Amino acid sequence: MTHVLIIGASKGIGLEATRQALQAGHHVRALARSATGITLSDANLEKVQGDALKAADVEAAVAGADVVIQTLGVAVGDLFKPVSLFSDATRVLVAAMAAKGVKRLISVTGFGAGDSRASIGFLQQLPFKLFLGRAYDDKGVQEGLIKDSGLDWTIARPGILTNGPRTGRYQVLTEPSQWRNGIISRADVADFLVRQIEDRTYVGQAPVLVN
Repeated sequence: MTHVLIIGASKGIGLEATRQALQAGHHVRALARSATGITLSDANLEKVQGDALKAADVEAAVAGADVVIQTLGVAVGDLFKPVSLFSDATRVLVAAMAAKGVKRLISVTGFGAGDSRASIGFLQQLPFKLFLGRAYDDKGVQEGLIKDSGLDWTIARPGILTNGPRTGRYQVLTEPSQWRNGIISRADVADFLVRQIEDRTYVGQAPVLVN
């Protein structure tokens, strides 16, 4: 049984990854500010209320973990203000993992983060910059922190997220020449994340995920 810490586990991709990791037989420590509101119930689920920006909370949650899955998000209203959540939380997490000797990090950013921004189509460039630019600028910083961390990292860059079902039929695009936007369900993103708990194929890579 692998001990997995999932940060941002109360909703979206994080909640779905929690569900799927439990189904796969892992022990899951679910860290979120609203962890007590997680409706899942399982003997292998440990709900931990904490803040991804607080070093003490994160270091305590990392202790004893084999793998960390980081799924962070901001509210729509926050997209129009300066964004630093992704980089700030990653600095805290990388330091905590180093302190506790935990090496494996699986993190979600998105298509358009880091060097994948160059693959955004011409017609999508302006709306992307207007609506998502602040968040994705910070996700770019986040990716740099992860890549420089010395950890065994995998970064998942999903395209446009939907609430569709888990299909297991999605593309993992590893080469820049393949990168493109597309849709993918949160459940399928979670499927990829949970597979990386035991699969090291994509260590040191940042693939784009689309249907």
